[in-house]
Amino acid sequence: MIPSAKAKQTLFIALVFTLLSAHSHTAAAQTQAVGSDYLTLSQCIDYALHHQPSLKQSVINVAITRTNNAINISGWLPQVAASATFVHYNQLPTSQVTINGNPTTTHTGISNTLTPNISVTEALFSPSLLFYATSSKLYTKQALQSIDSNKIGIVSDVSKSFYNLLLTLEEINVLREDTVRLFKNYMDAYHQYVGGIVDETDYQEAGISLNNSKAQLRQTMENVTPQYAQLKQLMGFPSSSQFNISFDTAEMARDINLDTTEQLQYEKRIEYQQLQTARAIQHKVIDYSRFTFLPSLNAYYDYNYQFENNNLPDLLHTAYPNSYFGIGVNLPIFTGLSRVEGIHKAKLQAQILEWADVSLKSEIYTEYTTALANYKGNLYNLQMLQQNVALARRVYNVVQLQYKEGIVAYLNVITAESNLITSEIGYLNALAQVLSSKIDLKRAMGNISY
Repeated sequence: MIPSAKAKQTLFIALVFTLLSAHSHTAAAQTQAVGSDYLTLSQCIDYALHHQPSLKQSVINVAITRTNNAINISGWLPQVAASATFVHYNQLPTSQVTINGNPTTTHTGISNTLTPNISVTEALFSPSLLFYATSSKLYTKQALQSIDSNKIGIVSDVSKSFYNLLLTLEEINVLREDTVRLFKNYMDAYHQYVGGIVDETDYQEAGISLNNSKAQLRQTMENVTPQYAQLKQLMGFPSSSQFNISFDTAEMARDINLDTTEQLQYEKRIEYQQLQTARAIQHKVIDYSRFTFLPSLNAYYDYNYQFENNNLPDLLHTAYPNSYFGIGVNLPIFTGLSRVEGIHKAKLQAQILEWADVSLKSEIYTEYTTALANYKGNLYNLQMLQQNVALARRVYNVVQLQYKEGIVAYLNVITAESNLITSEIGYLNALAQVLSSKIDLKRAMGNISY
C-alpha cells in the first residue's frame, strides 16, 4: 500500500515534534540560581562543595568536636562555686560540762546561723584531664579528616553523575541525527519505490527502522530528568531550580589520559590517614589507662562569711568571717583490678587497629589494581571504537550511494546504518566509562583534589 500525501505529511510532523521534544528535554527551564544557566563540571563540583548537606553536617561535627574538647579540658581552669546555708535551732543542742567537779547541763550554739561561702578549686594534676589535653588535637584532626573524606566522595560522585548525564545528552544528539537520517532514507526508499526501482518492502523496512529510532530517542530523552535529579541531589542543588550542563566533548576526550606509571602510595589515601589518627588516639587511651595509677592533685580555697545571732532580725548585724586553703591528694590504692584490665582492654583495641591497617592496605591495593585494569581496558576500547565510528560512517555513506544507484539492496543500508549508530553510541559509552574509570583510579591512588 502506497502512503498518501497526507500520511507522509503526518509522519513528517510527528518526526519534527519528536525532535523538538528531545531538544526541549535537553534544554530544560533555566534559572539564575547559581549565577549562570550553564554549569561546567568544575562549577558543579564547586557548588556541591559549598552546598552539599552531608558536607555541612561534617563541618558542624568539627565544631561539635572542638566544643567537646573545650568542655573536657575546662577542668584545668579554676572552678569557683558559691553557696550559702541557713540554720535555725528550735531547741539549742544540750551538752554536759563539769564546773567545780559538778556536772552541769547547758545549751550550746546560736539559734540562727547564716553562712555564705565561696569555694575555689584548682586541678594541679589529673590523669583524665591530662588525657583530654593531649588528645584534643587528635580528635579535631579526626573530625577534619571526615570533611576531607566527604569532599573526595562528593568530587567523585558528582563527576560520575555529570558524565552519565553528559552521555545521555550526547546519545540524544546522536539519535536525533539518526532519526533525521532514517527519515531521509525512508523518503528516498519511497520515491525509489514509486519510480519502480525497488519493491514495497524497502520503504516499509525503512519505516520500521525510523520507528525504532524514534522509540529509542524517546526512551533516552526520558532518562534525562532522573539523571538531572540525581546530579542535583549530589550537588545539594534545589530540586525546584534548573540548570544546564556545559561541556566540550572534544576537550573531555583530550582529558582522558592519566599517568599509569605512578606508584601507589597508601599514605595519600584519606582512609589510611583516618586509620593512623585512630591508632594515635588509641595509644593515648593506653597511656591514660596507665596514668590512672597516678594520684590526682588539687588545691582549694574556701572563704566563709558567717553570721550568728539568737535574734533573727539582728542576724546580719554581726559577721564572723573565716577562710582557709589547702592541697588535696587522691591516690586510688586498689580498685578491684579495674585499672589493670583497662590497660589490657586498650592494648587489645590497639591490636584490632593494627590488623585493620593490614586489611586496609590489602583493600586499597585491590581497589587500585582493579581501577587501573579497568582504566587501561576502557581506554583501549575507546580507541578501537573511535576507529569503528570513522569506518562505520564511511561504509554507510558508500552503501547509501550504492543503494541509490541500485547496486545493493536496502538491507545493506539498514545494516550499515545500524553499525553506524551502534558505533557512535558505543563510542560515547566508552568515553563515559574511561572518564568514570579515571575518577576511580585517581580516588584509588588518593589523587582526587578539591
